[in-house]
Amino acid sequence: MSAEKAGAETAASQRLDKWLWAARFFKTRPLAVEAINGGKVHVDGQRAKPGRSVRPGTKLSIHKGQLAWRIEVKAIAKQRRPASEAALLFAEDEQSRLKRQEIVAERRAAGSASRSEVDAPPNAIDAA
Repeated sequence: MSAEKAGAETAASQRLDKWLWAARFFKTRPLAVEAINGGKVHVDGQRAKPGRSVRPGTKLSIHKGQLAWRIEVKAIAKQRRPASEAALLFAEDEQSRLKRQEIVAERRAAGSASRSEVDAPPNAIDAA
């Protein structure tokens, strides 16, 4: 393999852990590595190692807690950029997005219902 071809190949691909960090799925690369090694990230339906190369078109499945993303890599970033730019690095599957939004809405509804009693001042409970 010539040096030019190797340079072009590395420019079009990136380590999985670095891409997840640049796309802002994880705050640090060690957290991304931990998730990958823990089986929370799959590449094209298979478990992967942190050094696995991802390219535009690669399909990823990412699980964090109760939330899950099914995405396709659209671009590679050389460095971590603001969230607005990081969102351009991938395209999320519509079903994945809807399911995740539904889970978030349920958690918010459940949280606000339990918070109403907890947030009440102590005097309000005594006065009732």
